[in-house]
Order: sequence, then C-alpha cells, then structure tokens
Amino acid sequence: MKTKRVVFERPKEIALKEVELPEPSGNQVLVKTLTTLISTGTELTTLTGEFPPRSYWAEVSKYPFTPGYSNVGTVIKRGGDVEEVEIGDRVASMAPHSQYALADVGEPLKEPRGVVKIPEGVSDEEATFHDLASTVMNSIRLAKVSMGESVVVIGAGLLGQFAVMFSRLVGGYPVISIELSEKRLKIAQKSGATETVKSDVEDVEKKVRSITNGRMADVVFEVTGNPAVIPWAIKLVKPQGRFIVLSSPRGPTQLDFHDEVNAPSRTIIGTHVTSQPEYETPYNQWTLKRNTELFFEFLKGGIIKVNHLISHKYPWFEAERAYRMLIENRAETMGVILDFREGQ
Repeated sequence: MKTKRVVFERPKEIALKEVELPEPSGNQVLVKTLTTLISTGTELTTLTGEFPPRSYWAEVSKYPFTPGYSNVGTVIKRGGDVEEVEIGDRVASMAPHSQYALADVGEPLKEPRGVVKIPEGVSDEEATFHDLASTVMNSIRLAKVSMGESVVVIGAGLLGQFAVMFSRLVGGYPVISIELSEKRLKIAQKSGATETVKSDVEDVEKKVRSITNGRMADVVFEVTGNPAVIPWAIKLVKPQGRFIVLSSPRGPTQLDFHDEVNAPSRTIIGTHVTSQPEYETPYNQWTLKRNTELFFEFLKGGIIKVNHLISHKYPWFEAERAYRMLIENRAETMGVILDFREGQ
C-alpha cells in the first residue's frame, strides 16, 4: 500500500513523500497513525544539519532522512508471528511521521522497537510523549536519584520537563530548573520544579549554592544539548555527586578532568535512550517497553500530567509549517503534535 510520510530531503528541506509499504510479516504490525510528537532536539538537529562532520550526528543523519519515533496509531494488520496485540488495538511505537507505518512487536521479552498497547483513559495526545518519557525514566534510574537528594535540571525543554517531573516523583528535593526562557520556567513549575533560575540574569552557581545551603547539587541533569554548557554545569555538582548527560550534545566539549572530575570525585553518566536493556531480567526489568507501560499507568492514574507540555498541534499535511515554526521560534514552544486523524 502507499503512504505519505515526512522526509528531510536534505538540510532544511522538508517534504511529504509517497512511499510503498510492504505487507507486515513476522513480528511486524501495520499501524494507521493517529498522532505523532516531534522530538524537537533530535529532529531539529537532523533537519538543520548543524553538527560536526564525522560525529555521531553525522553518522545517523543520512539524507533523505525519515524523522519521528513517537507514534500513536491503530493496528490494522499484523504479521503471522504477532500474538500480543490485536487488530484494532491502539498502540505506541517508534514508527515515523507517516500516515501508515510498519512497527516491530519484537521477540518475546525483547523489544528493540517494541509496540506497547495504550490503556483506556490515556488520550492519543498524552500517549505521544511515550518515547521521551521512557528515555527520562531510564535516566532517572541510572542517576539513582533518591529521597531528599538535591537535583538541578539544566534546560527546560520536553526532556528537561520530564527530568523535573520524575525527579520529584522519586523524592528529589529541592528540584531546580535552570533555563533562559521565562515561559519554559513557568511550565517547569507546573512540572514540579521547587525553584527556578533564569540563567541569563542570575548568578547560577551562587543561586544553587544558596538553595542547597552550600552543599551544591547531588545530581545535575544536562538537557540543553549545547556542549558549551557542560564546563560550567558540572561545577554545580557537589564533591562525589553525579553529572548526568541526558541530552545529546552537538559537538565536542573541552573539560579539565582533573579539576572538575578527578579532584572532586564526581561521576559522569551518559543516559542515551539506547541504554535501556533489550531483555527483561530479574536484575533489571526496565526495558523501553516496561518503562512505557509504567508511563501509561502513571497517566491513567493521574500520578503525572502532560497536557501542559503541549504547545502546538498541526494537521499532518502541514508538517512543513510546524518545522519552520520550530526553527524560527524554538524557545517559545514545547510539545508539537502532528494530527493524522485529519485529512486521512
């Protein structure tokens, strides 16, 4: 069958391209997309092409590039090996911004690109945050944030909002959001930040020292993706504290490892989405699928809320307008949803 999907033909060139989809086979399902979420950091980096040559970003950003990995859709066909989802089920997957898409259910206990059923009581819009939420849940686990630990989150985009939200949920206190945008800081308060710092008008290090009674932060999450932030951000971590790279920095960073890491005995932890285990084991059950299932349970139970993170919604056929808006006005936007329920 034919489908239209969003494609970046080359840097800063967006198209809706018609492609042929094969029938689902094996562990695949065919989904009719309902909504997708634009992953602002990843997708704008790829769209603009603003990354160093021969970097990780250059390796994964091959044009034409098909963006999107936060898809909510309805299963309309399934391969012969699929048992855990039925035709008609509403599911979350890492399928792209496409009217129809193939998604891999995965082998039993293994879900490299797993499909997760969405429970009643969770809206399509809420469910589109599934991939970003599971990424941050994994980061919180790797950071080992515990009750009463002070947490600093640098950057208040979507990942930063979830870092604030889940840090509070596991008992982090205080939770300090640091950001340039006043609008995003106000949203961070809704996400659970106990303190906010506007980094272009306040002395960040002095403010964090004051809030933590001189101790500095037990845990600092870097969520800006700006490599220039890292050298000053790590100074906010107390001796023997943890510095968590939750973003994917777009370029090299120069850092004095003796003065900032070795002497204060700080730990640096990378928490890329791919660090979620493929297999569920008695020692670590928190695969991408399990994190996603828990996220949906939190939404269904009202334990967390995400509607305040939605700033824009566009019909899918206006995807180019959505991306142009993001390029021009990224700091004033949050969650941007493409709605495939219109004009199918």
